[in-house]
Amino acid sequence: MSNLITIENIVYLASFGLILIGLFIVFSDKNLVKLVIGLDIAETGVNILLVSTGYIQGKTAPIFSRTGLKASQMVDPVPQALVLTAIVIGFGVTALALALVVRLYQKTGTLDVSEIRGLKW
Repeated sequence: MSNLITIENIVYLASFGLILIGLFIVFSDKNLVKLVIGLDIAETGVNILLVSTGYIQGKTAPIFSRTGLKASQMVDPVPQALVLTAIVIGFGVTALALALVVRLYQKTGTLDVSEIRGLKW
């Protein structure tokens, strides 16, 4: 039983929890700002999941390694690089989405998706 409660499993559970919370917000709420926030929460969960899958206990990051370490003693840096790129892209997507929400609010006067769908342009 004690093998099931490890730091890795807690991080996996937390990341899946964030993904599920974000998806719940996206599918259940009709407010566009809350929808963007739900997407950000789900994105954070995915980023944590990617970083945690690249971690191997007892190994070191290549940037912090001594010159005498072999490749088998280091973790793969690709997941961290992918997550760093995903964070930057996610920031840009969030900024664009919020700019579109602000513009849509100025045009329609509402943030409710069901009311916006019923409008005639």
